[in-house]
Amino acid sequence: MMNWYRIENESKIDSPSILLYKERLQNNLQKMLHMVDNDTSKLMPHIKTNKMPNVVREMLSLGITQFKASTIAEAEMAAIEGAKSILIAHQLVGPKIQRFIALILAYPDTSFATIVDNKTSILQLQEKAQKLHHAIPVFIDINTGMNRSGSESKEELLQLIETLQASKNLFFKGLHAYDGHLRNKDFQLRKNEIEKGLSGTLHLFDQLRQNNKDIQLVCGGTPSFTTHLDHKERICSPGTCVFWDWGYDEKLKEQEFLFALLLITRVISKPTKDIITIDLGHKSVAAENPVQSRVKFLNLDDYELLSQSEEHGVLKVKSWEKIQVGDVLYGVPYHVCPTVNLYDNVNVICDQKYTHQWEITARKRKINI
Repeated sequence: MMNWYRIENESKIDSPSILLYKERLQNNLQKMLHMVDNDTSKLMPHIKTNKMPNVVREMLSLGITQFKASTIAEAEMAAIEGAKSILIAHQLVGPKIQRFIALILAYPDTSFATIVDNKTSILQLQEKAQKLHHAIPVFIDINTGMNRSGSESKEELLQLIETLQASKNLFFKGLHAYDGHLRNKDFQLRKNEIEKGLSGTLHLFDQLRQNNKDIQLVCGGTPSFTTHLDHKERICSPGTCVFWDWGYDEKLKEQEFLFALLLITRVISKPTKDIITIDLGHKSVAAENPVQSRVKFLNLDDYELLSQSEEHGVLKVKSWEKIQVGDVLYGVPYHVCPTVNLYDNVNVICDQKYTHQWEITARKRKINI
């Protein structure tokens, strides 16, 4: 019996490229849904990982209708597919504000929201939103300790809410709290750190809800998914879990997602004893981590990835004599999100056969708007 990742017609697939195992993707989506007891109102999956219309369609078919995005292109892609609501969780500046307004006008059947963490951004957004006939939902971004963005003090946050309430074309929709820096391998320790970082936000959220039951609290990503899902008032935003990767598989042992996306690469040279070269360079896999933490090969033992250049990867191997030029290797990326962003398409695998391709549409910075 073949290993699950082996493809019967692998000769039809050029390398390096991405393999997407459709049954495993569907398993992960069902798992994500099962974890929230099939309550789709608790899910706002982040589409920055997949960036694909076909993956969004799979989620829509399961009743998931609200999504989080990082770029205008990601938001537009989801709107084209029929998403009911989309939160762009990236503070908009410069021309992006006008593009955001254009997005709202172009897709009236979708509700678009964004985040702010300062008064200037609110005023700039309000100025551009004057041409609209309805108000834009806005979340206030909270700094839970990552120190990447977000309001830090209760006083500042209350001032931002007042500014939103005074804005004719904006309204306060809720709080956005991202805690992606908390990735402790020990689930209980990670959970404690997450709750500690969110404690002040939760107290304020409870106070705000006494006057407005409709405000929302959007929390976290994949590492904190298993913490936030236990709390009824929190909307969860996992993204990586639809594909899974080596990095999270090492850290998040309580999460039982499957590798649904792999890299295929081939041996192109055996330049000297114990050394092989593959066609997977740092243009073909996320390279923000040290070279030893970029890709893990499933069908190769006792190896070390020594280096990568743009189109080459150099490995030291023990089974050098057995390896032939042209041999296929299957690898799990350490960080799947930026790896997907390097490719135009994925090769869809069904029942261990390559069948067709899906476009990674939102890797573009601009689709139409």
